[in-house]
Amino acid sequence: MSTDQNDVLKNVNKLPIIAVLLVGAFVAILNQTLLTTALPVLMADLDIDANLGQWVTTAFMLVNGVMIPITAFLIEKFTTRKLFLTAMILFGIGTLICAIAPTFTFLITGRMIQAAGAGIAMPLMQTVLLLIFPVEKRGSAMGMVGLVISFAPAIGPTLSGWLVQSYHWTVLFWILLPIIVIDIIAAYIVLRNVTTLRSPKLDTLSIILSSLGFGGLLFGFSNAGANGWLSTNVLLPTVVGAVTLTWFILRQLRLAQPILEFRVFKYWVFTLTTAIGMIVFMSMIGAATIFPIYMQTMHNFTALESGLMLLPGAIVMGVMSPITGRIFDKVGARYLGIIGLGMIFVTTAMFTNLTDSTSMLYVTIVYSFRMLGVALVMMPVTTAGINVLPRHLIPHGTAMNNTMRQIAGSIGTAVLVSVMTTAALNEAETGNVGMIDAQISGVNTAFMVAAGIALVGFILAFFIKSNKKPLQKETYGTSTSQKPVTDQS
Repeated sequence: MSTDQNDVLKNVNKLPIIAVLLVGAFVAILNQTLLTTALPVLMADLDIDANLGQWVTTAFMLVNGVMIPITAFLIEKFTTRKLFLTAMILFGIGTLICAIAPTFTFLITGRMIQAAGAGIAMPLMQTVLLLIFPVEKRGSAMGMVGLVISFAPAIGPTLSGWLVQSYHWTVLFWILLPIIVIDIIAAYIVLRNVTTLRSPKLDTLSIILSSLGFGGLLFGFSNAGANGWLSTNVLLPTVVGAVTLTWFILRQLRLAQPILEFRVFKYWVFTLTTAIGMIVFMSMIGAATIFPIYMQTMHNFTALESGLMLLPGAIVMGVMSPITGRIFDKVGARYLGIIGLGMIFVTTAMFTNLTDSTSMLYVTIVYSFRMLGVALVMMPVTTAGINVLPRHLIPHGTAMNNTMRQIAGSIGTAVLVSVMTTAALNEAETGNVGMIDAQISGVNTAFMVAAGIALVGFILAFFIKSNKKPLQKETYGTSTSQKPVTDQS
């Protein structure tokens, strides 16, 4: 990287850039879970059944998951300012369509446009924060990302549960619009280009293969929980996704300028930490899906109460993420990973004996400690993996990391829901118990599986290398024959 670009990065006022990026990412992630509690009201208003209704979340996750792998290419093709503005404008247009949607088709269209913007915004935010901070301060920067990732999806169900009790469900989108507009204006004023433009060639076939590959897997896994692993709705898209994804990977390894660089997995630390991050995300998203089902259908709590049960854990994780980022800058990810995954394993095991009389206080406290464990692991482990990559691979590393987490979340949810329903049916057929007791038995079995997954992560954490000496300060870039574009357009 040129000396001029180094000077730009050193002298840039980071605070406004960080604020703009975090706000954009926050509303994008908040939007992903905002409709979960409001789904019954939305279904009644639009006269649709549950199978159609769940697509307001599934369609968002699918498009979001398809866009994320492409962002590495986009980050190298367009300036930071142009790309972020495009992402937020897309997100704003989609939000407006959802807010005025007269039919379900309009609503799904708006959700898909929202997801296209959100899929660009999240990896871009992580890439920019990693680039504007030197390596010895990246833990603190990624701690702020952890705050967004943890707090936004957890506050969504609580906020929507409260709002839809008093207002029409479209208010969930109207409250986002002013924030989006303000963030777009602020981004236009303060955002600067900090990425290196390499003008990669657009390989249309790679885009198609990426969309079919990642989209097929996400679609298949998303259907597994409701339809069973052997249904056509699961097997067909999963097989198509696996085949096209394999083709996509092989093509990327042959291209001089790949859309997504799979050679990041040649770095052992990145591969290890990505696997651990997938396990943690699987554990976090899967539990967040199961708990509302358990609380509302087996424990007679309202949607708002089940959302409130998740909220303290989200607050704990949000508060701790910046703190664990600073700790990571001093001690590295090894000890944080071991302690955090140990906590996730123990607290998950504590959820394997739930009953219809388990107190809300018990669930809330244990869940909060579980989220503390997630906070100790998530961003420190992610940052440790990204830190081993050379600068030009950071956009590919963040895109790959986000993509793998998205897939892990879908797999984790599908596996745990599938285990829960299968175990409940088996218990109801073979045991002398009522349906509620059988369902709770299914929940306990699902958490046994989740505890086993957490144990694998705990073991893997011991393979993370510890920091035996302080991190050496780095310059903001490495020399390259390709001159970066530093304009602000």
